[in-house]
Amino acid sequence: MAEEPVAIASGTNTYTRLMDPNRKWYNNRRLIALNAWIVLLLITSSTNGYDGSMMNGLQFLTQWEEYFDHPTKGKLGLLNAIQNIGALAGYPFAPYMADGIGRRPTVFFGALIMVIATAMRSASQSVGMFIGARFLVGVGLTFAANAAPMLVTELSYPKYRAALTSAYNSLWYSGAIIAAWATFGTFKINNTWAWRIPSLLQAIPSVFQQGKGAEALKTLAYYHADSNEDDPLVKYEFEEIKAAIELDRAVAANVGWKSFFSTTGNRKRVRIIVAIAFFSQWSANGLVSYYLNKVLTSIGVTDPTIQLLISGVLQIWNLVWALAASSMVERFGRRLLFMTSVVGMSIFFTMQTICTARFSINGNKSAAHAVIAFIFLYSAAYAIAFTPLIVTYTLEILPYNIRAKGFNISNLTISLAIVFNQYINPIALDAIGWKYYIVYCVWFVFESIFLYFYIIETNNRTLEETVAIFDGTGTTDPSITSAATSAIAETQSTISRGVNRRLQSESSENS
Repeated sequence: MAEEPVAIASGTNTYTRLMDPNRKWYNNRRLIALNAWIVLLLITSSTNGYDGSMMNGLQFLTQWEEYFDHPTKGKLGLLNAIQNIGALAGYPFAPYMADGIGRRPTVFFGALIMVIATAMRSASQSVGMFIGARFLVGVGLTFAANAAPMLVTELSYPKYRAALTSAYNSLWYSGAIIAAWATFGTFKINNTWAWRIPSLLQAIPSVFQQGKGAEALKTLAYYHADSNEDDPLVKYEFEEIKAAIELDRAVAANVGWKSFFSTTGNRKRVRIIVAIAFFSQWSANGLVSYYLNKVLTSIGVTDPTIQLLISGVLQIWNLVWALAASSMVERFGRRLLFMTSVVGMSIFFTMQTICTARFSINGNKSAAHAVIAFIFLYSAAYAIAFTPLIVTYTLEILPYNIRAKGFNISNLTISLAIVFNQYINPIALDAIGWKYYIVYCVWFVFESIFLYFYIIETNNRTLEETVAIFDGTGTTDPSITSAATSAIAETQSTISRGVNRRLQSESSENS
């Protein structure tokens, strides 16, 4: 009996043993309702995608260009980068709010700031007002984007947790699609509403609100077991949450930022988290995400209608690939998707560079058409790993007690990389044109080497096994072991009480 809690406390295996095999997302109305609420949380990622794609689209609009005096180089870079500079301002506070007042209030707080900022940006009368509003959008997005993925992970039914968490970042493209087609729909309006309407639409996404604290058990029971608070799965999940919170309180004094560098395991985690976060924004994707008009203009595609159509179709293409990859995360594993992605990006972007060079040198139109094809192929390669796995993989390798701060490190790294990309890319493109692409071609070699040697497969591993990989054999996450022990004790107690009542009833009948 002494070995049973350890055997049970095996993360994914535990959930598999405790889940009702007949409970599917499509045949249980409460799971349907839960997933519907989670979809609203996933919209937080759409808001981020909308902002990036909107700024890309606005550069196609002569109305926006003329109103802001045709920004180029550093000025254009600042207009794009200021949103992530605002995000940097929010990072020191976001994890403390998420841990202190809860995930849901933090999401709501961030969404409220974004609504106010979007209204300001849509009413902008000057470049300064537009820049200030985008700064506030970044601040609000930091709070919402820091808390929302963790809430998705913690509320999802275990069977669908990986797919839903992976879908979070994949839905960046849903916002990008709306923004791309919104700018396409308004670019023929011959006044400032051509850019004010797309800016205003960013305020539409809803905010998911969820109770916490004492309601946790009722919430888990309602959605995961049809309100049966004695269900073994619910007990396990609830005890895991309680144990993690108690562990968090017990070690709070030692879980500052220094904890990420105090152990070998955590240093490994930081190395991977920072690397894949940086790679996610420094894999040449910033060129297409924020400066597609410059890329297309460099190959002779200058008609705004054609440019906007390519942008809109590209975002749909990206969403399809990202969601397809999200559904395959459990089947093919994380490492295979990462390696397939980086190799594919290396090949397709190198071909894009060669074809752009051919057009630049001799005006070869066939080479220009090939560039468009390689942009689509490159984007698909990027989407199959770096879109769905950045959030999923980061949260998987972080223990509960450092998850919020660790995820904040990931988001901070992403924003720093984006700021650099958004500010430097237009300057470099104007200065050296297609030759700037060569920098990324060389960089892909480094990415491939790093991912090959350092990415650890977490698919089909229990949480304890993942902890052991980073922290050494025999090391476990105390919250998991405690959760299993408590859940088993509670379940056995429930069974014992039921047996005793039955024996007493039979004894009374016999007497």
